[in-house]
Amino acid sequence: MRPSKKPLWVVGTLTVVVLGVGALFLFSSRDDAPSMTMNDDMPRYRAGRLEIGVMTDPRTPRVGKNRLIVEVRDAKGGQVSTKIDAYAEMPAMGAMQAMRAPADLKETAPGHYEGSMNLSMRGEWPLTMSLEVDGEPLRLQFDLATDREGLTIAAGGTPVGGSAMPADDANVITIDNRRRQLIGVKTGEVTHRDLVMAIRAVGEVTFDERLLSQVVLKFDGYIGDLKADYVGTEVTKNQVLFTVYSPELLAAQQEYLETLKRRPDPSGQNGLLRAARRRLALWDMSTQEIKALEQRGEPQDYVPIYAPRSGTLIERHIVDGSAAKMGQTLLTIADLSRVWIEAEVFEADLDLVEVGMAASIKLPYLPGRAYPATVEYVYPYLHEQTRTGRIRLSLANQNGELKPGMYAEVSLRADIGHKLSVPEEAIIVAGDSRVVFVDLGGGRLKPVTIRAGRNAQGFVEVLDGLSLGDVVVTSGNFLIAAETRLKTGIDQW
Repeated sequence: MRPSKKPLWVVGTLTVVVLGVGALFLFSSRDDAPSMTMNDDMPRYRAGRLEIGVMTDPRTPRVGKNRLIVEVRDAKGGQVSTKIDAYAEMPAMGAMQAMRAPADLKETAPGHYEGSMNLSMRGEWPLTMSLEVDGEPLRLQFDLATDREGLTIAAGGTPVGGSAMPADDANVITIDNRRRQLIGVKTGEVTHRDLVMAIRAVGEVTFDERLLSQVVLKFDGYIGDLKADYVGTEVTKNQVLFTVYSPELLAAQQEYLETLKRRPDPSGQNGLLRAARRRLALWDMSTQEIKALEQRGEPQDYVPIYAPRSGTLIERHIVDGSAAKMGQTLLTIADLSRVWIEAEVFEADLDLVEVGMAASIKLPYLPGRAYPATVEYVYPYLHEQTRTGRIRLSLANQNGELKPGMYAEVSLRADIGHKLSVPEEAIIVAGDSRVVFVDLGGGRLKPVTIRAGRNAQGFVEVLDGLSLGDVVVTSGNFLIAAETRLKTGIDQW
């Protein structure tokens, strides 16, 4: 039988239907066509009480349009509807400003969101997602780059199926091994160490005040022959410094001689004679001078004044023939065989300094030489302007190398004790806070604010925030903070 011919209108209708189905298939396969169901292999992340699935289509982001797919579920697996703000941003580089590619996410089904973002050039485009559920704000950050497959959680959550994280660890960041190697991440362990702190202080060589003597008169008089006639001259004990004439002293000598004539009792048993002798002694006439007066039988006009100690004349306030008042300092003699070093210690270190602590002293003009010493005294007051406390050390100076007025460098070593500590390199200064990155394993790093104590030997005492055995980042931590752009969880960051 010959096949029957169908009408032309039937053939035309079939052609239109086929073409329409083909067009619908082509439209559905376009990049911007919505995908109403989520793939089972979509990566999921735990953030607070939520479980969030995130992926890009294509899986390896490319220059141009890319679809971002997000699904939000609660702890029981129920779909969660909310508003999500998401964008990828290429950081500023040199003169080039930062570029942002917003993803206009729309809820295509309960808890299911899709949108597209246009990546205008190749490179790193960190992805940030912000949402709020039941008044609780959440912020997740991902590492995203063109020509690199998949997303890597950087902050705000942890992959589902990985190690469980407490709810308050939302600021944990994740850095894969490849990036850790590029950054040069190194770690160190938090341990107990015997810390010895070096304290440096600036000091000055001064006179030993216990070896100073001042020459004064207990009567008014006039200087005769001045023997110690210039500052810097060396004198010995009992050497004549000068002679002095005093009407009062002359009258006292005459009175003693008259009393001695009337009641000759050199042994001093007579009361009047004993009083006259004592008056001369109180005016600094020695026993030998009084005996010479008795033998001479007449008063001496100019009486010699002797050096009370051996040393160097450091002050002179008289000349030949000048008047000398009672109580006036005429000469000052210093014994420089021993000198003091007075040094200023910062207020923060002052409580570590104690009497008997060993010290080393260096003088800038004598390089390569160090003088051992001990702390003799810690002054009980503080200089208000410099906020420093003064300590005193002493040194033997038999050969006269140490001259008062010289600067000195004082080094002390204070034993802080067996303390929990971390390397100095591990700490980032963030305003008034001190922050370290704790390595939780699996590429996860957690910024922790600590309370730091003293610095010693390249380590910092940890008073609070870390535990024995914690592993902290000691190298690359500044780059970690910059790359992840960590802004939550640390108030002063």
